[in-house]
Amino acid sequence: MEVMTSLAEPFSVFKLEYIPIILATIIAILGCFKFIVSPILGKKLPPGSFGLPLIGESISFVRAQKQDRTPEWILSRIKKYGPELHGKDTIKIAPLMKKITFNVTCSIFFGLPDGKEKDELLEDFTLTVKGVWAIPLDFPGTTFHRAMKARSWVCNLLSNLIKNRKKQEGEGTVDPNDDNIISSLLVLRDENGQPLLEEEILDVFLSLIMASHDTTAILLTLFIRHLSRDEEVSSKVLEEQNEVVKAMTRNDGKLNWSEIQMMKYTWRAAQELMRINPPMLGSFRLVTKDITFDGYDIPKGWQIFWVAPGTHLDNNIFENPDKFDPSRFENTSKAFPPYTYVPFGAGPRICAGIEFARVEALLIIHHFVTKYNWTEMVPDEPITREPMPYPAMGLPVKLFPKN
Repeated sequence: MEVMTSLAEPFSVFKLEYIPIILATIIAILGCFKFIVSPILGKKLPPGSFGLPLIGESISFVRAQKQDRTPEWILSRIKKYGPELHGKDTIKIAPLMKKITFNVTCSIFFGLPDGKEKDELLEDFTLTVKGVWAIPLDFPGTTFHRAMKARSWVCNLLSNLIKNRKKQEGEGTVDPNDDNIISSLLVLRDENGQPLLEEEILDVFLSLIMASHDTTAILLTLFIRHLSRDEEVSSKVLEEQNEVVKAMTRNDGKLNWSEIQMMKYTWRAAQELMRINPPMLGSFRLVTKDITFDGYDIPKGWQIFWVAPGTHLDNNIFENPDKFDPSRFENTSKAFPPYTYVPFGAGPRICAGIEFARVEALLIIHHFVTKYNWTEMVPDEPITREPMPYPAMGLPVKLFPKN
């Protein structure tokens, strides 16, 4: 009891002695509201955050300075609150490539036409992807909660596509030329002869969109960024693509498989770019049984996170790993050791859409470099991860059509 009494005494003194100070603090805060906040009420202020009361964002700014991240701190706020870069010849490459790859995916896989519905699906899917790496706190205001709501909207739209296709097949009104992945999954049966559940089909849809959209958009964005900064690589890519244009004259100006196979240097440059800055840093894998690796026991149920840079930037595997050198991929007979070059993963869980991604990326690069010139508007724009690597401001460029 004596101990409890001795502990309680300081708190009773605190209450008596500090009440005037607390009251003075409250009055000071109210005074600040009157003289600082009141005059700005009702006025149209520039966009931005006031941060914490009285101190604003000073703490985060000082922390950024100490960590040598001041440009990133400033650019992140410019990206969030700054004005759009005006002018019909100005465009941000990152959102443009996201939209192009998303449109390709939705058109080929689902037969979804261009329009408001597809644009809204892109917005909802973008929110859904952010939830993959968010802290799983599902209550209003959190990124995860917004992602889950967006996912339900995406699934609702895709579910309607499934219902419409089922109805068309039942009525016999399906266009034989309109064969997409929905029909393929509807006729698929499991080992017991049973059709897939709608939830299973929706999971496949979401996986396909994610695998064929965001990572390819990152590759294309970083490719355009690199061409802006590397004159030698840019010249070689353009030279190769101009040769492709000449070859297309034999096909009435059409780009066929044979022309795509001519784009060898362009794809080697893309491979080297994915080695230095892979679109996917890595991925989680669930340990399904107790294993031993390099003398360590890894129990069943653990999550393992593999990372691509661990081998991509290892000078024991790649000579001068920090140097951009597409010739590394020139000699296909000189293969790298297994599981060392893994921008698409490896083993039985390797990305099934490697060839789709390659062809899609090469087609977009071909049209971009042969039809446009461009200049970067923020030459020192840093890379930020959300969680994938994107230029912090979306890579704004001045775009000029050729001819």
